[in-house]
Amino acid sequence: MRVDVLALQRFYASPLGDVVRRAATRRLGALWPNVEGLDILGIGYPVPYLGRVRQTARRAVVMMPAEQGVEPWPGEGLTLSSLADEARLPFMDAVFDRVLMVHALEETSAAHAMLREVWRVMAPEGRLVVIAANRWSLWAQSGATPFGHGRPYSRTQLVTLLSDAMFEPVVSARALYAPPSTWTPFVRAAEAFERVGEMVWPAQGGLVLMEAVKRLYASTARSQGRVLLAKAPDRSREGAPGSLPKRDG
Repeated sequence: MRVDVLALQRFYASPLGDVVRRAATRRLGALWPNVEGLDILGIGYPVPYLGRVRQTARRAVVMMPAEQGVEPWPGEGLTLSSLADEARLPFMDAVFDRVLMVHALEETSAAHAMLREVWRVMAPEGRLVVIAANRWSLWAQSGATPFGHGRPYSRTQLVTLLSDAMFEPVVSARALYAPPSTWTPFVRAAEAFERVGEMVWPAQGGLVLMEAVKRLYASTARSQGRVLLAKAPDRSREGAPGSLPKRDG
């Protein structure tokens, strides 16, 4: 079950939630330094991270999973957020230049189906950024924040998942080195934790961010497995049962 949208709102309205927002937004700004004139889609609960993006993008809309609930966004003017089945996005093919997924993959039961839908609605060579809880961090072990729910991911696991959905991972980063504690001294020292953590224990950041590019044609682990299975009967006829074919050289 997904974390309810009201719980997400309360978390990001807290001082600890603001620490998370600032840490991840800084990394996101480095990955997407310029989105002027682009069409952006946010999936999951990306609202805290879309402030700067929305100011320069041509269009920014949000899709929140039905099990989570939806928050009207932005707070003024036309509502640009929607509620939908995460494996059946209500958008046409190839319309978004950038997609941001936050609080999306960790709690879905159909990660591959969700990513294939994201692939469908993205323009060719579009770029996806996934922000997820880092499996090796304290944040993934603490149930006191939304990042302690669902399945956290290591960098290697995200690479495999994205590659199987016909994305090409191109760069990754980690963020959020402050401990998942509401104790005021820790919250106030969040910036110092961030600077020191990047240098001293870079693999222990609470969040892993990964950017990937949509490819129209890609070799995935799933497709490679199907090819190997299809060739197996041919190999068995080339030698004794259980033997492997000889290789030249």
